[in-house]
Amino acid sequence: MDKTRLPPSPQIDWKDDGTPESTVVGDVYFSVEDGLEEARAVFLAGCGLPERWSGRERFGIGELGFGTGLNFLATCQLWRAHRPSDTAKFDFVSFEGFPLERDDAERALSRWPDLGAHAYQLMDKWPVRMRGVQRITFSDGVSLTLHVDEISEALPRAGFQADAWFLDGFAPAKNSAMWDDALFPQMLARSNQDARVGTYTVAGAVRRGLSEAGFEVRKAPGFGRKRERLEAVCQNRSVPEPDRYGLRPFAGPPSKIAVIGAGIAGACMARKCIEQGGRVTVFDEAEGLGAGASGNRLALVMPRLDVDDTVIARAALEAYIGARSFYRDFKGVASVDVQQVSRGVKDGEKFAKLRADPPLDETLLGFGADGRLIHKDALVMTPDKLLPDLLSGATLRLGARAQIDVRGKSVNGERFDAIILASGMAVADLEETSWLPLTARLGQVEYAETDKVETSAIAAGHYGLAAGQVRLWGASFEPFEGGEINVSDAAKAANANALEGLGLSDWLDLPEIRSRAGVRATTPDKLPICGAVPEFGAALDIFAPERKGIHVDEDMPCHDGVFVLGGLGSRGFGFAPLLADVLASQLFGGPLPTEQDVAEALSPVRFLLRGLKRGQL
Repeated sequence: MDKTRLPPSPQIDWKDDGTPESTVVGDVYFSVEDGLEEARAVFLAGCGLPERWSGRERFGIGELGFGTGLNFLATCQLWRAHRPSDTAKFDFVSFEGFPLERDDAERALSRWPDLGAHAYQLMDKWPVRMRGVQRITFSDGVSLTLHVDEISEALPRAGFQADAWFLDGFAPAKNSAMWDDALFPQMLARSNQDARVGTYTVAGAVRRGLSEAGFEVRKAPGFGRKRERLEAVCQNRSVPEPDRYGLRPFAGPPSKIAVIGAGIAGACMARKCIEQGGRVTVFDEAEGLGAGASGNRLALVMPRLDVDDTVIARAALEAYIGARSFYRDFKGVASVDVQQVSRGVKDGEKFAKLRADPPLDETLLGFGADGRLIHKDALVMTPDKLLPDLLSGATLRLGARAQIDVRGKSVNGERFDAIILASGMAVADLEETSWLPLTARLGQVEYAETDKVETSAIAAGHYGLAAGQVRLWGASFEPFEGGEINVSDAAKAANANALEGLGLSDWLDLPEIRSRAGVRATTPDKLPICGAVPEFGAALDIFAPERKGIHVDEDMPCHDGVFVLGGLGSRGFGFAPLLADVLASQLFGGPLPTEQDVAEALSPVRFLLRGLKRGQL
């Protein structure tokens, strides 16, 4: 059977004692004697916790087999009792091929009511059913990064380094894919020196696989009826592969950070850095927040769904799911079911394929009788409420153009540990970034003040939004050659025509309709730009053989501590949280919130390497 977009269900059977069992593989999720005590003995004590995170400001754990989340919650409970400091961070990266439904996980965990606040938070933020990566943040400096897919595909694409590993897949005899020999070298490549491994099994294939990969393995007393278990340690970590895309963590973490741009990209970047403990100063030449394209009265966050599971499709889907999770705690955010109607035969065919093989389950994606898509629990944003909330805690310096010295890492003469360029088309104004292929597009919307209305959204290329006392529609997406930004009658007419196509022609009779235009920065491949700024001249020298089709495995030379976040086009509110999370992970050393190949597809380096291969540079 061909692989479906949705990950398979584990198909739970409940034993008489309340223990969940997967009927797919025929094995229980945890010990029938006491799953929590097993987790404490096999994984926590087996990996030397909490002693090994003592005095550490960041500690990372990798887990094969997320299941009910019990091991994660047991570790959170221990972290809560033995957190090294008020600023220390704990990153838990887990892999799951058969994700549980929330109700099943909640039922399984109900026998341990003392798991505490993290259990309530996990149930509240339980991952949605989709292939890909989801990041969930918790109190006490805790983050969970969950990779949902077949382990043979997910682990090689994951970007993180672990200080400990929990190997908790179903039994090797019943789920051999989770214990394949090819996985152990992948673990070693993602292990810090002295990383510890804990697992309940002593199967000979597992012992040999760990040992041959480079781990030192020993048996230890088992839990409950199991006589023995395994512990292992990484004494000789792998040599890191060349960093062609400039994704290596910053030599930090940075304390003092400058963000250039106070639109949605800069605001999300500032918030992510503040959450990691950074001191952030935001610069923008406008007098207020969101003066550009981010300043419309309303904004829409809905998914872009493709029929194939490509890198681009996964980036868009992970960005959407991440945005829903991120924005929910901020002001100016309302849930809405978006009606996406077909624009013709091509859309109809696409929608039919999505119905046959959906990337999201019925809790998030529905289908109307006329074939339309229904994006459940999407978001309508009110930027003038959202942006100030995101920027709370940042120092704002508005109303003057920032003078940036890339090599000196200073802004207006003030030195910073890191600089993030998030200023739309102005990103390419610097000599060091002038080679980036950004193109300006002018987007115009129309809006009107009304009596308070129910939140609603309908889309078909253009969109019509209603929230609070505002109705807004658009947007145009026309080439912009520079100069003064003006609204136009032609764009207004095009937006009116689109509104009629959405069945909202009565909105055209609203009094005092106003127009607003802003410039959006776009890229040739329609994906945003997110990553370290390469040293262009040095990179051309090092990677020159690529012009002749010779692959070069070398580190990409990058400007120290200078990053770019841009090219978001018309999906700024949807993509900005994920991009900011990618950069925050690189700056502060945490795991990537997406796959490695997705991060490469977003990196500005892609245009440099692509240009060399095509003979354009």
